Amino acid sequence: MANVTGYGDISPAVAAWANVQMLKRAVPYLHFERFGQTYVLPTNSTNTAKWRRYFLTGATGSAGNGSGNFFVPVSTTPLTEGVTPAGRKLANADYTVTLNQYGDYVTITDVVQDTHTDNVLSQATDILGESAAVTLEVLRFNTLKAATNVFRANSVAARANIITAPDLNDFRRVSTGLNRQNAKKISQVLGSTPDYNTKSVEAAYFAVCHPDLESDLRSISGYKPVADYGPHTSPMEGEIGSLEQIRFLTSTVCEPYLGAGAAVGSSGLRSTSGNVDVYPILVFGRDAYGIVPLKGKSAMTPMVVNPKPTSGDPLAQRGTVGYKFWTGTVILQQAFMAVLEAGATA
Repeated sequence: MANVTGYGDISPAVAAWANVQMLKRAVPYLHFERFGQTYVLPTNSTNTAKWRRYFLTGATGSAGNGSGNFFVPVSTTPLTEGVTPAGRKLANADYTVTLNQYGDYVTITDVVQDTHTDNVLSQATDILGESAAVTLEVLRFNTLKAATNVFRANSVAARANIITAPDLNDFRRVSTGLNRQNAKKISQVLGSTPDYNTKSVEAAYFAVCHPDLESDLRSISGYKPVADYGPHTSPMEGEIGSLEQIRFLTSTVCEPYLGAGAAVGSSGLRSTSGNVDVYPILVFGRDAYGIVPLKGKSAMTPMVVNPKPTSGDPLAQRGTVGYKFWTGTVILQQAFMAVLEAGATA
């Protein structure tokens, strides 16, 4: 691999094609990519992404407990003629994340390349695009599921006590909690194309959960499947329906905590080793978290090495195709997102 430079043995034009092909297969899987506040990584810059939030002194720069929670100080005292008020100072809070690089590759032999009836390079590129997407989603999910604003089904005190599937009251507690923190609903999301662009959606909180929960969601009174959306509401890719203020998407990346709940008994819930599997449902308002997105021509670097003689491969029997990318995820405002933990009906 000592001969690898730049994109390997392909031109920038072919590399651009490979990048687009990978992103086409990757982007539809990227649910968490759509709702984060983005930081586009500049070329030749630091490996630390930073978001800055400004606020006035007298406010905390973060959410309170819902009582007089305006996020800015209010000035309710009438001005006195000729007397200059004290005024406020503009302050800020920084949120940073150190970026890490991830990647993988597959080996393609000269025999496969020369004799196989399929376009193996194209197939490998497609599959690696999916691999990159799932890798990125898992990284995002692992960060976001650790949010501190946690609700539990039926208001139990701990994860180990969970013994019910989510119901309408649970989701109302979540949406009320977000409303009390002045969390803004999401009305702009990253588009489901490889390009870096946004599109407008009907304002709502968005939730991402495991497909195992879909039947429980459908059984809740007031749940509306996407088939019943009106002509003015376009479902997003992966969206399954809505419930009052929350729209739902599913992803198998949102794996449960196996056997982390109460004894399953006769509850009819999915379980492991006699205890309920606990599913995290992630619910987001606007600007809850920040991401370095997998978007644009520099988001992912394809690496293709054609078989050629080297000291390690003197007969040019092996080539490789792979990818690598930089990314990071950080929670910017704990109060603008929530995690609802619940069981799922078997």
